[in-house]
Amino acid sequence: MAAEPKVVEAEHPAVVAAALEHERLTSLIASMADGVIAIDDAMKVVLYNGAALNILDVNGAMTGKLLKKVLPLYDENHQPVDIHLMVDHAKTATTSRDYLLKYEDGSFVNLYLSIAPVYLGYGAEGDKGYVILLRDITHEKSLEEERNEFISVVSHELRTPIAITEGNIGNAQFIAEKSGDIGEIRKALDAAHEQVLFLSGLVNDLSTLSRAERNALQIEVEAINPHKLVEELAENYREQARAKGLELKVHLDPHLEVFHSSKLYSHEILQNFITNSIKYTEKGSITIGAKHTKGGVTFSVSDTGIGISKSDQEQVFDKFFRSEDYRTRQNSGTGLGLYVTMKLARLLHAEISMESELNHGSTFSIFIPNLKK
Repeated sequence: MAAEPKVVEAEHPAVVAAALEHERLTSLIASMADGVIAIDDAMKVVLYNGAALNILDVNGAMTGKLLKKVLPLYDENHQPVDIHLMVDHAKTATTSRDYLLKYEDGSFVNLYLSIAPVYLGYGAEGDKGYVILLRDITHEKSLEEERNEFISVVSHELRTPIAITEGNIGNAQFIAEKSGDIGEIRKALDAAHEQVLFLSGLVNDLSTLSRAERNALQIEVEAINPHKLVEELAENYREQARAKGLELKVHLDPHLEVFHSSKLYSHEILQNFITNSIKYTEKGSITIGAKHTKGGVTFSVSDTGIGISKSDQEQVFDKFFRSEDYRTRQNSGTGLGLYVTMKLARLLHAEISMESELNHGSTFSIFIPNLKK
């Protein structure tokens, strides 16, 4: 007797539709750049995507694990947060950018966190749960902090010279009206002029920094005579050094040859080294040097100034860095000069080195390669 044909019942259309919808949802979640974690009302993970694994730095499966085990959350003061309690209180969709995620090695990242209550099943009888979106915003937070610090530092640095300039000009006007003492008027105007020069340098640094941060700086390669470049710089700053009782020396390698790079940026880098040396040297000398090096020229600026401590040397090229040394704080500055200098050096494919000892002076050197093709 022949076997009766097997009857295959067609799946209910609603079941098929639900399965397809679930498949689409799963594919959508998997393709999202943000981390997605779906949990049930017992706070256990039921669904997640690859981005969530990356953000949480988890290699194994998370299904069935408690949320607090996979998402160790901390507040801005690095105090642990009860994520289960936070989720349970989320009656409507809530978002925050103020929490930290702690990794096993003890490091933290800033986290964008969104919690939304949903039904995980299909239809009104579906199980209640939550969907959590995660995004690493450490870089964004860093930029925000830099921007806030930038505004704070620049507003402070602008306020002082503007006040001094205004005061000295007002003083000069008062003297002109009352006594007409030319010597006193000149003294007040010289003090105001010094502050205007500082403001000019600050604006120049800010302009260069803005273009460097936007990668808008362009190199115009031209022939540079290193002898002439150093002599011009020495001539420009000899009077300023003399005013502080400093001797400005020049040491040039007789074998120097013309090389090709950006004269504008080479000049600005060396100028920053020289102005720093004069600013932080109270007695002794400043020496500007240049020597032939295979593939280019090495310039150096040495001083007998206050020097830089070993701890500060690690940060001296950081944006807005200013030493806590009281002797440094006595001088105006934004902490942008050496940061901009490093930006320009990288643009020239140049290499900066530094030797310094606290109370025994500093030497900043830069090798500028010949960019002639």
